[in-house]
Amino acid sequence: MQATANKVLKGTIKHISLGSVNAEVTLEINPGVEITAMVTTASVDKLQLSQGKEAYAIIQASQIMISVD
Repeated sequence: MQATANKVLKGTIKHISLGSVNAEVTLEINPGVEITAMVTTASVDKLQLSQGKEAYAIIQASQIMISVD
């Protein structure tokens, strides 16, 4: 796979939490290291995502923000 994104991380789908419109997909990219993405439920169906399947987290962001009170 080739992509122009900044980071492409290969992992295994650990969990999918389906909502009515969106789904939360958690990838384990290394033992104990997880990344979670929000995608549409239509994308889950189209990509045939399921627990245990290999997938890629493609990250393209100019900045990441963290905030606390």
